Amino acid sequence: MSTTHDDVTGQHPGAAFGIPEGAEGEEVVDAVFGDARPSEGLEALRAELAAQAEGRIAGIEGIDPALMPYLEAAQEEDSLVGPDGSLTLAQVREAGISQAEREAAQEEEDLQALRELVAHNMLGSTGSGDLDQLDALLAEVDEDDSDDWDQWDQWEPVLPQADDPTDLGEELASEIEQHQADLRAAAHGVEVSARMRQVEAEILSRAPEHKVQPSLERVEAVLDIIGHPERTYTVVHITGTNGKTSTARMTERLLAATGMRTGRFTSPHLATIRERISLDGEPISEEGFIAAWEDVAPYVAMVDERSQASGGPRMSFFEVLTVMAFAAFADYPVDVAVIEVGMGGTWDSTNVVDSAVEVITPIGRDHQAWLGDTIEQIASNKAGIIKDGATLITSTQPRQAQEVIAEAAAAHAVVWRRELGTQEDPDATDAGVLQVVDRTLAVGGQMVTLKTAAATYEDVFIPLHGQYQAHNALLALAAAEAVFAGRALPARVVQDGFAAATSPGRLEVLRSSPTVIVDAGHNPHGVSALVPAVQEAFGFQHLVAVVGAMADKDVEGILSVLEPATDAVVVVPMDSPRAMEVEDLAAVAREVYGEDRVIVAEDLGSGVEQAVALSEGFDAPMTASGVLIVGSVVLAAEARALFHRA
Repeated sequence: MSTTHDDVTGQHPGAAFGIPEGAEGEEVVDAVFGDARPSEGLEALRAELAAQAEGRIAGIEGIDPALMPYLEAAQEEDSLVGPDGSLTLAQVREAGISQAEREAAQEEEDLQALRELVAHNMLGSTGSGDLDQLDALLAEVDEDDSDDWDQWDQWEPVLPQADDPTDLGEELASEIEQHQADLRAAAHGVEVSARMRQVEAEILSRAPEHKVQPSLERVEAVLDIIGHPERTYTVVHITGTNGKTSTARMTERLLAATGMRTGRFTSPHLATIRERISLDGEPISEEGFIAAWEDVAPYVAMVDERSQASGGPRMSFFEVLTVMAFAAFADYPVDVAVIEVGMGGTWDSTNVVDSAVEVITPIGRDHQAWLGDTIEQIASNKAGIIKDGATLITSTQPRQAQEVIAEAAAAHAVVWRRELGTQEDPDATDAGVLQVVDRTLAVGGQMVTLKTAAATYEDVFIPLHGQYQAHNALLALAAAEAVFAGRALPARVVQDGFAAATSPGRLEVLRSSPTVIVDAGHNPHGVSALVPAVQEAFGFQHLVAVVGAMADKDVEGILSVLEPATDAVVVVPMDSPRAMEVEDLAAVAREVYGEDRVIVAEDLGSGVEQAVALSEGFDAPMTASGVLIVGSVVLAAEARALFHRA
């Protein structure tokens, strides 16, 4: 058994052995031995100790010989005890000592006895080192007056306070209230989601967006009734064949980096219809979407009734969404809205805005059934968004498209900022002023140097792959400058804006080892830009394509671009009434690839698995093989959902 310093300090001598304070003579022996003490007293005890020392047991429990000095001191006190057990003053005088001297002597004797007791029983050794240690310990105790008895007699135990029943009641009430609030929030969420599905079903019941109704009358009528919300903020209007959505997203991020409140309207969506209407870079909430619909629904119904009465159609899916977006932006409110056309330009329902800035991205053949078969016809339709006195930003274009745009720019007296052509002399007086001066690959994207009419921006990181994204970034930068009357943007705004840019479903990596990439490219023009971007960014030795497409697309043209860059193609069905039947798609693929390089899959999931197996079947490192999912925005959405990116 060991005893600590704290066990000793603050107690009277002998307390650790059950000896009462002030005990004398027989009381000490009684306390130490209790019932085991022989009636003969101390002399018998000495006899017993002697018997124990000789290895004999005399009928009593043993005691450590180290106790003897203490007991002898106690017996010596008996000589000063009177008949009644008390010490008289006369006896003290007879002994020739004062009370103080006696107490000092008694304390010294007690300490000496305690030293021997502790040295023997507590320190576990009789060496001089232990005694020295004990002396040091006792000296420390003597110097420490924190536990003197004159303080201890004032001490009262302090027990932990029990919780106030009132506090417990309040805490319980708070927990119950929070639980009820959580239940109400959950119930509200269920109600909102149910209402969201109802609203979406109502909108989707209308004519789909690919069925163009060449008139702006219905949209203008609703906007007129609700007070033209689209006139309450600055508008950047974007059209083109490819790159519209990426350019819109980068433009919005640059403007947001200046501190402006932003709205963005893009199409189609990948995961949720709410993506189409964005506020400060985030999809509008379910509550916000419902509110936008309920704000315009009565007026949509009025215009529907008027149109049908005159033999016209109800407002289409896209027309309703356009009106909702314009109303939501005004209600938020935003400072600037970036609006992407749905299709074409002239008759697109977004073309009711009086835009301050227009952007035309690269033009190619797509949607020929509605926009025309020639580049000139398509360019003419897209140039329909140009407004009088606006600032026009354009990319490099095919010659036929460039001529059409130039004519429209002159007719509307715009400030035209166009990209320098690949064969154009930069020193010519009429040369383009926008230029991608330099670009290098970087982890997760590319570093670019961009030149506009206002400034040259060096070493800008674009977190998107592909040369075409550098050119999209150039257009976005020029458009953001145009919002500020053509002034250069601060370097920090440019860096922060581009660093925050994303473009889901555009050369997006869904998985690694092997790498699986998805891109929403759905026409030969877009895929022609995609293929070199994949080769540049990933350097695959082997690539397998997974393709699904709409029936109205140039599938043969898409596959013809993919074929030289891929080892095989897996064709898959899509969940859309407009999708090409998978067997029809396979027939076209066999004509382009040959019979032995085409696989038909039951669905996208199994198609990706087969493509991965094919890509891994070559004698090459796993990182040298990849899978490219391409052909449709709908397919890109399904792929993102498959890989839990929705």
